[in-house]
Amino acid sequence: FMSDRAQSVETSLVAKMLTVFDAAGFAEMISPQDIVAIKLHCGEYNNTGYLRPVFARALVDRIKQLGGRPFVCDTTTMPTSICASRTTALDIMFTAERNGYSSAVLGCPFICADGFIGNDDYQIDLPEGYILKEAFIAKAIAASDVLITLSHFKGHPMGVFGGAIKNLGIGAQSKRGKFNCHMSGHPKYGLKESSLFQPEKFKGRQEKGWEVLEQICPYDLIHVTETSVEIEWDKCNDCRACEGPLRGRGIIKTSVENLKALNAAIADGCLATMKVVGRDNCAFINLAIDLTPYCDCPGFSDVPILPNLGVFASFDPVAIDKACLDMSKEAPGIKGSAAEELEVMGPGTHKFEVCSAHSSGVLEDIQVNTGEIIGMGTMDYEIVEVPEKTLGDFAFPPDPRPVGTRHRVNFPKLLFPNDTYFIERRGSKNFQRKEEVDLEKVNKYYENTEKITKV
Repeated sequence: FMSDRAQSVETSLVAKMLTVFDAAGFAEMISPQDIVAIKLHCGEYNNTGYLRPVFARALVDRIKQLGGRPFVCDTTTMPTSICASRTTALDIMFTAERNGYSSAVLGCPFICADGFIGNDDYQIDLPEGYILKEAFIAKAIAASDVLITLSHFKGHPMGVFGGAIKNLGIGAQSKRGKFNCHMSGHPKYGLKESSLFQPEKFKGRQEKGWEVLEQICPYDLIHVTETSVEIEWDKCNDCRACEGPLRGRGIIKTSVENLKALNAAIADGCLATMKVVGRDNCAFINLAIDLTPYCDCPGFSDVPILPNLGVFASFDPVAIDKACLDMSKEAPGIKGSAAEELEVMGPGTHKFEVCSAHSSGVLEDIQVNTGEIIGMGTMDYEIVEVPEKTLGDFAFPPDPRPVGTRHRVNFPKLLFPNDTYFIERRGSKNFQRKEEVDLEKVNKYYENTEKITKV
């Protein structure tokens, strides 16, 4: 662990991420020619809370130094929003590039790991799963020799929080793997099987914006009548495109049991991914910064509810998420955020359960609890604060020499060598300026004036 405070080049967040990478022993996993997947969330269209691409680029550079062959990846999503921008490879590649995740920026390919429509996957049996007994892992991730999970730790409306476990438990699953985790068609916990359907709360075509309900379903199963709404549930496969609009209008009430089952399944999905790649070949980095109440999936980002916590690294996804959760609980909330609005500003309060979960009763510990139960990791952890490295470790890589040494030839030769204006005015008079002014006048202007400016 390293805090987020930075006072120098070697204490920047990027430098700290690389420092914990080395301190955790991740470099020892990578051999020359190893294919190394860096799994992250590239951010939804117009979301601004996702991790800056510079973090991934720094990891790419480090992996190349070790002889590995890195690629950065994300996967297609279920159509859980009317404006979803990552439902196909074409969508995700466009969104990723707009958000800065291009090969030119990363220094390696950005790959949609589960194919064009999301069905390029590797099936694995999971007898030890808590609820899932099989999983479907994105094939590009399954084919990698080493998997670095780079996670933005923050809140999540369905997962309560999103960190290392969710980045693989949902993010490394193919589209049908995501359907599996979301309990699609489950006889007890499926969306349509467990939710309360209340069509009487909708007044049909009399209501403003009713057209959205018919436009949202990819299978054309929602039909708005003059006085209500009808859904062909027998043909529904729980893709969840409709859940937000239906829930927002009170037509459906998602069950707490569905969300609890989903969170347990997220841990199962993470374990399945680690089994496919090899548990000794998986490493986790959590950047607990920009801790927004919602995840990077919607097309917006709210004010962070917590101050930045720092950078975490571990081979254990349960331990790293539990450490982040505990530190989040003890941190104060940020004024002007949902934490203040919902009165969970004080240390010792569960910020994500209150500010992030869209249904009360779903606790933020389900993922880590399940992860320990199924043997994926442990909630017993020790925070090891890593010492800073030296400036030389993070000097400008193309030319790490001091700036004076680098430019001792070119500056005298090229910077104002024949500029008569500059030469004639060399020294204190090289530009036209007043020799002296009253600096206290501008320093204390506001204190000394009664003028009030309305903004």
